[in-house]
Amino acid sequence: MSFTASVLRVMIASPSDIPDARDAVEAAINDWNNANAKNKQVVLLPWRWETSSVPVLGDHPQSLINAQGVDESDIVFALFGSRLGSPTPDAVSGTVEEVERAVGSGKPVHLYFSTAALPNNVDTRQLDGLREFRAEISQRGLLGEFATTAQLGHEVWKAIEYDIAQLDLGVPVLQPGTRGVRFSAQPQQEREVKSYDNKGKPRYSNRHWIEVTNSGDKDATDVSFESVGDDSSMMLAGADTPTVIHAGQTRRINVFHHMGGGDPDILRIHWTEDGEAKERDFHVG
Repeated sequence: MSFTASVLRVMIASPSDIPDARDAVEAAINDWNNANAKNKQVVLLPWRWETSSVPVLGDHPQSLINAQGVDESDIVFALFGSRLGSPTPDAVSGTVEEVERAVGSGKPVHLYFSTAALPNNVDTRQLDGLREFRAEISQRGLLGEFATTAQLGHEVWKAIEYDIAQLDLGVPVLQPGTRGVRFSAQPQQEREVKSYDNKGKPRYSNRHWIEVTNSGDKDATDVSFESVGDDSSMMLAGADTPTVIHAGQTRRINVFHHMGGGDPDILRIHWTEDGEAKERDFHVG
């Protein structure tokens, strides 16, 4: 079943050495959606450059990632393992540039550093650069750590709950559009006792009527009914005088049928809505 929700784009930023951590953040976002999206009326869309970016020429790759990812995101998760990342024209690494750009735009940015054992082939220059960046960025906020992907997923949930509370999204309200007059016509019938024979057994006949309902949000005025067709067996009883059918109201039109008649039973409804004459046909055979 559909529901109304606020949609937030969540960017996952990191150097290339921790793909499992990136997957863990995306999995945590999807799990949060499954558990909370309907009740909290918030949907989170994970954004990763390798799966979400659109290939296009015309600028440096990092500038395009900034435009498509950072600028269009509402929340940013940045992860670091043992590498700082590749330098760009404007920053020591692409991930650092994304972090600085998001912070400068006032977006919530969550930084997490891995405490897992370093790989045997660790790049010491990258590691030194990462440690220097961490020392500098630690003076500007609170940093997070994770030893396992499971712990990281738990941290992501905490951050999401914090962000949603801080953003004060409230409950989105879908403003209903004006529906106007909306008629429906349903044929009905009921078996009833007509008389009794000389042995006391009942004789039955079928009573027919059409229920006309205005399910719209406007009143229909000057409403009249017509049985359409030169050779129809359907006759309407008591439907000669124009009437009003208010929004949400149902009227019953009694119907009689005579033998013969080759045309289908069609009820035509005429009415006036906002000064305009309208009509609609309903097959009620």
